[in-house]
Amino acid sequence: MTDRYDVVIAGAGPAGAQCARDLASRNYDVLVLETESEDDFPRQSNKSTAGTFPSMMASFAIPDDVVMNYTDTVVLESPNNSYAHGQPGAVLEFADFKRFLVRDSREKGATYRFDARVSKPITEGGDVVGVKYDGDEEVYADIVVDATGPSAPLAKELGISDLKRNHQAIGVEWEFEGIEVNHPDYPDLRDAMMLRLDHDLAPGGYSWIFHTGGDTAKVGLCYIQNEYHDQYARDGMGIDDYLDYWLENDARFENAQRLEGKQHRGSAHIQQPGRLSTDSFMAIGDTVPTIDPLWGEGIHKGMKSARAAAITADRSLTPEPSDTSAEMMETYDDLWHSEVAPKARTRLLMTELLYLAPNERYDRLMSDLHEVDGDSLSEINGGNPLAFRKLMHLDDLPMLAEFARNKLEEQSIPSVAASALLKR
Repeated sequence: MTDRYDVVIAGAGPAGAQCARDLASRNYDVLVLETESEDDFPRQSNKSTAGTFPSMMASFAIPDDVVMNYTDTVVLESPNNSYAHGQPGAVLEFADFKRFLVRDSREKGATYRFDARVSKPITEGGDVVGVKYDGDEEVYADIVVDATGPSAPLAKELGISDLKRNHQAIGVEWEFEGIEVNHPDYPDLRDAMMLRLDHDLAPGGYSWIFHTGGDTAKVGLCYIQNEYHDQYARDGMGIDDYLDYWLENDARFENAQRLEGKQHRGSAHIQQPGRLSTDSFMAIGDTVPTIDPLWGEGIHKGMKSARAAAITADRSLTPEPSDTSAEMMETYDDLWHSEVAPKARTRLLMTELLYLAPNERYDRLMSDLHEVDGDSLSEINGGNPLAFRKLMHLDDLPMLAEFARNKLEEQSIPSVAASALLKR
């Protein structure tokens, strides 16, 4: 008998498991194929800082028992200044979060096969009809979803994924105890998620401290190894060297100790996605990629992409006969651009400009943020380039000109977004 399901999903991360969860609740036959063994899951893929917001928790019915600490403030730091904004958040225990999604989707009827490495799609007449895994094993489905992250074996084979190495962010994080989260020389980080813009610590990127309760926190940094990183990097220093340098020079870590086994490493691509789907196929989560370029938050957007894919699958499989054509799958593309990551291109431009700025400009940015009202700050965070202009000054023109030259050299600058962002 042919091994067949309504939907086959490659990858049991937050996006894949949530997509299975939504589809199983609608009584579809769903199979999830996961590379890792069930006993170890998640081990190699446990790489997220797992900072998110109550809107995600409520929208996807996530229980409190996967939360390490609820926070009430987002703090931005520069080398000599800071800005605090009241914003409820949640720092998740990422492994517990992923295991919950798998368990809950199973209870709703989804099937999982662990130790199942997906290798390539099966096509007939140009249409995707299933996947190969573990060598010659095959499984068939009306719709196939790639939720494998940057490896993207299915999306790459189908010409959907176009992840660029020079847009790949790398990150390292440790969980610590003994951190002085309310040190007198620094902002109060109790129940806070802090992001620090400082090329001395993370050239061309940012570092963070996410308070997880008491004297514990997640501490890490990330950057993209591109021209912005090269402009500020020190010769011979890798990402672990920068983390060690920060630990040695920040008084908050004087008595800090790394928690054994609590190291996380990972990568994600910060770029505008191209195609998202084709006949009987969708790519979700970090396969796309879906991570927010401005602040690096990926969980909520990954979950939203999963739901958009589930909505599309439901719409495609409900009619008799079903319709899984590329035209029908474009419903997912439309939902992605309107609901998952609206204004993604403009936010990407804002991100690149932010990482180009020197440290002195970061100090001034913190002062500027204190002068901006709450509505304007929300518009800036939402990717409104006209609101973003409120943070610009005349002496930023040389930096803006350099940014524009870089974009023109790449021949990728979108005329509408760029003109709105750069126009004085």
